[in-house]
Amino acid sequence: QVQVAESGGDLVHTGGSLRLSCTVSGLTSDDYTMGWFRQAPGNEREALACITWSGNRASVYYAESVAGRFKFARGNVKNTLGLQMTDLKADDTGMYYCAAEGACSYINGYYSGRHADFRYWGQGTQVTVSS
Repeated sequence: QVQVAESGGDLVHTGGSLRLSCTVSGLTSDDYTMGWFRQAPGNEREALACITWSGNRASVYYAESVAGRFKFARGNVKNTLGLQMTDLKADDTGMYYCAAEGACSYINGYYSGRHADFRYWGQGTQVTVSS
């Protein structure tokens, strides 16, 4: 049974930073793909970042809206992956979801994933950016 759990959501001010964490348990392979999405009220789930491991190599993709501000951070515990977010804006407000077992799709080097790309999802963690 694969389980995905996010943590770290909080209320931050515009321009601030926040680090989210995602822990995945139950995976049977060390080669897997994880992704981060967010969803604001009334909006569709938006793809933010995706990472694929193959052996010791990782391929990383970011959506254009967060490239340069968001970055994957390896967790201290195996199968834990962080998302370091900087220069946060009000538009970054939303429920942030981590997903596992899927594929990273991209266009012109930017992540362009979809909800249907992933099999397992966490319950989400709320990020609110206020001025």
